[in-house]
Amino acid sequence: MRDRFAEIAARYVRTHEAARLLGLSARTLEKYRCHGSGPTFRKLGGRVVYAIDDLETWADGAACRSTSDPRYVEARNAGRGDTAGPAPIPAHNRR
Repeated sequence: MRDRFAEIAARYVRTHEAARLLGLSARTLEKYRCHGSGPTFRKLGGRVVYAIDDLETWADGAACRSTSDPRYVEARNAGRGDTAGPAPIPAHNRR
């Protein structure tokens, strides 16, 4: 029984470890989670965890062969919340 729990625990990592595995900062991974553009996560109690398989699937989905690959633009814009680029500055905030 104890081996089963160890096996399950080894399949999941917390945000900081997931970020390290992906070569991202934990804050970037948190931002992706809020925008819905990051890897699938689970909320177990009060903790966010990522399955290793989900991290690999997400990373593989961002693979590109060149900067002209349409997926490259998607990967570059991941985390922005949209692919339209930066939001325009409202007229009342312009100088």
